Amino acid sequence: MRARAASLAILLVLASQTAVRAQVGGGRPEDVATLDGILDAYYEVVSRPAGVPADRERDHWIHHPDALVAVPGAGSGGETVFRTMTLDEFHDLYGGAAEEPFYEWEVHRVVQRFGNVAHVWSTYVSSREPGGDPVDRGINSIQLIRDRDRWWITSWIFDQERAGNDIPAEFLPD
Repeated sequence: MRARAASLAILLVLASQTAVRAQVGGGRPEDVATLDGILDAYYEVVSRPAGVPADRERDHWIHHPDALVAVPGAGSGGETVFRTMTLDEFHDLYGGAAEEPFYEWEVHRVVQRFGNVAHVWSTYVSSREPGGDPVDRGINSIQLIRDRDRWWITSWIFDQERAGNDIPAEFLPD
């Protein structure tokens, strides 16, 4: 009886993984084969010239279908507030064609990994042109899981550098 239950559990897991892969469809295998690849894609999908929307299809390829995005902000009394949302909700709010160009890239990374789970602290710089003068800096906290031959982003949140919220030295390039 235990062997049958174990076999059934394995079949259910494999079926759910196949269903997840079918939901997302094909994409660039190099984007999800390594942590470097998925983090490069993470920044490339949001970087774009004025008038061009974020690459939503590619972003779906690197995010698990159940991924969670959290966007922080400040409340009217200065308290920290945040909104959690799906990737589609994030794109509906922030992924459209922007009036100004937007480019963001990673300048430092701290990876903590155990088995198939990884957490990445990714320090970023934003600019109005590729490699240009920074207009913003911050840190992305990105959670990922490895499923056999690929990585998935399962969630992320960020915070921006501002007065009283300097990026700690351990999260900056040497």
